[in-house]
Amino acid sequence: MNEDRNEGKKKESCALYVDVKSSQWPIIYSPEYNIGFLGLEKLHPFDAGKWGKVYQFLKDHGMIRDDTTVRPREASEDDLLVVHTKQYINDLKLTNIVEGIEEWSVNVASITEVPPVALIPNFIVQRKVLRPFRYQTGGTILAGKLAMDRGWALNIGGGFHHCSSTRGGGFCAYADLTLSVKFLFDKVEDVSKVMIVDLDAHQGNGHERDFMTDDRVYIMDVYNRGIYPHDGFAKRAIKKKVELQHFTEDVTYLGLVDRNMEQALNEFTPDIIVYNAGTDILEGDPLGNLSITAEGIIERDQIVFTKAHSRGIPIMMVTSGGYQKTTARIIANSIINLRQKNLIGCDAAEQEPVPRTEIRSSLPRSQSEGFLARFKRTCLSTSTSTTTQDLTKLDTSPDVQIQGMGSIKDLGYI
Repeated sequence: MNEDRNEGKKKESCALYVDVKSSQWPIIYSPEYNIGFLGLEKLHPFDAGKWGKVYQFLKDHGMIRDDTTVRPREASEDDLLVVHTKQYINDLKLTNIVEGIEEWSVNVASITEVPPVALIPNFIVQRKVLRPFRYQTGGTILAGKLAMDRGWALNIGGGFHHCSSTRGGGFCAYADLTLSVKFLFDKVEDVSKVMIVDLDAHQGNGHERDFMTDDRVYIMDVYNRGIYPHDGFAKRAIKKKVELQHFTEDVTYLGLVDRNMEQALNEFTPDIIVYNAGTDILEGDPLGNLSITAEGIIERDQIVFTKAHSRGIPIMMVTSGGYQKTTARIIANSIINLRQKNLIGCDAAEQEPVPRTEIRSSLPRSQSEGFLARFKRTCLSTSTSTTTQDLTKLDTSPDVQIQGMGSIKDLGYI
């Protein structure tokens, strides 16, 4: 028995599996998740700050605090190579577009669907675009372990289901779902079967390609058949396939999710459910082209968690796609609803006293944030009399002098 316990400890050795206090919710987030770079992120319909908004909504509601939630680590290259090929990782680093020049980012531009990224030196793209994806990937990997420990876990980010071991696409640069499952198989005791429930509006062709011949993984995918990625080969990996028509509405959709998930769990009993909870099914979404209401999304998540909870199956959730400004609020409301229905909870976190050092400011602290946001935050920290409204009127030209601080240029913000 001692040898078994020691082996279990050995299998769980992983730098991304950070220690989590009992007084912390198994809710994972980092300010590094958010992407902001010269406004280029606005050229894609994805809200590249969605994750921070979800987190702030939950904080404003009083459900969570910074000290009662979990901060992930950035997935390293060695972590990524557990699934990705060396060639793919290298392709994200350097790509020739002109003979003799090896510093541009054509592949990343294709994956993020933002063409101007191709003209930006790769070392900048690595820091401003891919680094947030690596943090989210680290969060998804950690969520798998946390769900096994605590019964459930939620990564406010991740769900890059179009990326496989050898190919990215659809705003998905790293195969975080595949990585999380592989880490569970390799590092965590008592995980030999996994069910992926993918309810994003798009087919999850990335993880489907990765687990094409792996009988340990059962994939249920409910998606709009008339939109990207139209990957017929990847569909072969889906064990429970539900193809929707354009403008499918709540009653039809929720009935299909309920019945098919019940059937899936009758066919296959997993050790953990990996739930890809995309909100691009929302009516009016420019890419999902379905007609599910906000209330429908909240009920969908409740259905999935109820089925896991009733069977005692650990579940981890990632937020995946969603291309409207309202989706962040819907995700937060859904999480709050899960708490109110006692499908998730953490009594120790709710009872944890507020520390004296709790920082009231909610201004972003990501290294990927824009210089103006960092500049305003710096001003706030140096003057208690300056208001945020005043800061919006400040002259932010490079040579303007800040009393006691020097110029913006001197401060290193540009």
